[in-house]
Amino acid sequence: MVGPPGEVEEVVRAPTEDAEASALSTEEGSGFLTKILVVDDEEVVCRFLEKLLEGGGHDVHISLGGQDAIVRLEEDSFDLVITDLKMPGVDGVGVLRKAKELDPLCEVIVITAYASVESAVEVMKVGAYDYISKPFNIDHIRLVVDKAIEKRRLLQAAGERDFYKRLSQIDGLTEAYNRRAFDELLKAEIARSDRYRRPLSLLMVDLDHLKVVNDTFGHQAGDEVLRRVAWLLKRSVRNCDIVARYGGDEFAVILVETGKMDAISAAHRLGRLVQGTDRARDELPPREDRGVTISIGVASYPTDAGGREELVEKADHALYEAKAEGGNAVRPTSL
Repeated sequence: MVGPPGEVEEVVRAPTEDAEASALSTEEGSGFLTKILVVDDEEVVCRFLEKLLEGGGHDVHISLGGQDAIVRLEEDSFDLVITDLKMPGVDGVGVLRKAKELDPLCEVIVITAYASVESAVEVMKVGAYDYISKPFNIDHIRLVVDKAIEKRRLLQAAGERDFYKRLSQIDGLTEAYNRRAFDELLKAEIARSDRYRRPLSLLMVDLDHLKVVNDTFGHQAGDEVLRRVAWLLKRSVRNCDIVARYGGDEFAVILVETGKMDAISAAHRLGRLVQGTDRARDELPPREDRGVTISIGVASYPTDAGGREELVEKADHALYEAKAEGGNAVRPTSL
């Protein structure tokens, strides 16, 4: 599984000066210490790669076989795994699968003999990043390792950007979309409605008498009511619909590809669900208050409004009329 002993010894000696010369180049350039697991049943190969990669500023650990590697992967996390393809017991494919199972972003490079390159290429089809062949080419190892680490960092950065982008769109209390996200999403949905000539409807939802809950039981109880109503709204509409906290005790629900009559029916159903007259008791988490109701104003695009601001204004005015009736009501906008 390695080249002749002379070749291995020659390769081990050859990179020493170059490796030391670039000892901290990777870490200095990125401020990031990459954690690498090297797996091979031959210790000479592991030690060679350990010395080479530590010379590049990486934190290197070794496992003398696939079974030991599985244990290490379950106990610790690694940015990169370099594993021999052919080993007794658990082979490189087993190590690859376990590494990807535990951390899909972990990159895996397989080691193969030159004559088995085709096998390495097949392994790449099931998730390996690349392969290095024996006898080793030092420059090629460095290149493949650097590229694999770069890919992982890019994926991590992309995941963090997605996370923080979503975090910036979410209301911290209710985990519904916030007002800023609502404005952007409604604009996008109206544009989509124009493009495909499909209607959409907007529900403006207000909790009735939340101030009484706050005054009687405290603001923490009021916050819990808001969270529960948001939870119920989100689980009671389609995945393509959008629930946002518009402000205070008011929510907005965008019903995509929904005309006015269907929107009115949906509003009545949501009102019954929140009040508790249209659900089994175990559909909601346990709660002390059972008297919460909502008022809903309904407006549709393009039936009731010619644009985003007018649509919100019409739905909000209809909500005001529903509240004026005493609450626990649905009021569609009138032309």
